[in-house]
Amino acid sequence: MLVAAAVCPCPPLLVPEVAAGAAPELDAARAACADALGVLAASRPDRLVVVGPAAEDEPGTHPEGAPGSFRGFGVDLDVRLGGEKAADSARPLPVSLAVAAWLLERTGWADAPIEGLAVADGLDAERCAGTGIGVAAGPDRVAMLVMGDASACRTLKAPGYLDERAEPFDTAVARALGTADLAALDALDAELARRLKVSGRAPWQVLAGAARDSGLSGSLLYEDAPYGVGYVVAAWS
Repeated sequence: MLVAAAVCPCPPLLVPEVAAGAAPELDAARAACADALGVLAASRPDRLVVVGPAAEDEPGTHPEGAPGSFRGFGVDLDVRLGGEKAADSARPLPVSLAVAAWLLERTGWADAPIEGLAVADGLDAERCAGTGIGVAAGPDRVAMLVMGDASACRTLKAPGYLDERAEPFDTAVARALGTADLAALDALDAELARRLKVSGRAPWQVLAGAARDSGLSGSLLYEDAPYGVGYVVAAWS
């Protein structure tokens, strides 16, 4: 049973050590993420499932304590997905889950066991919904931390250059996440999302599947597009 959810962006720049001199530009986003995680803690879950996008060769589950790193971004910083160190055989976290692990460490999460779920960018809406239904199945009180960015095409200097479809897409996403509109999330256009370099589409649709029959309501905590990339923070409770 899903009892709460937090939606956060997953750029490595959210980590101040990675952002370096540009770190203050995302202070408001970091603060909003901390507030969203506070909603998760207040729900007193039995377990926390962290969902994030991954490349097609990276999907799968990650146990509590799985390792992550930002060394690929030139920063000597390692993280773990909560708890004690996982077995040496545990696969490294994809970047989205490493950012989630950093957020959880930053806020001192110790409220429930954690498990990670990396979702392939191209997973279709029906399979996303089925995955979410599976996450929330059973009597346990489940909270979800859902990572993902909106479009990367909001300005000329954005990673995907300027696309006039990006801002309307992001506005619709922010509205859906801010109001827990499951139908709108289910209906997101996967092909358009791919063209706009949206990393959050599949994780958001997993959340929509998990939230069916939950009765959760949403609150939009942050929406902006620094660096030409849409970032949204929302909390459902």
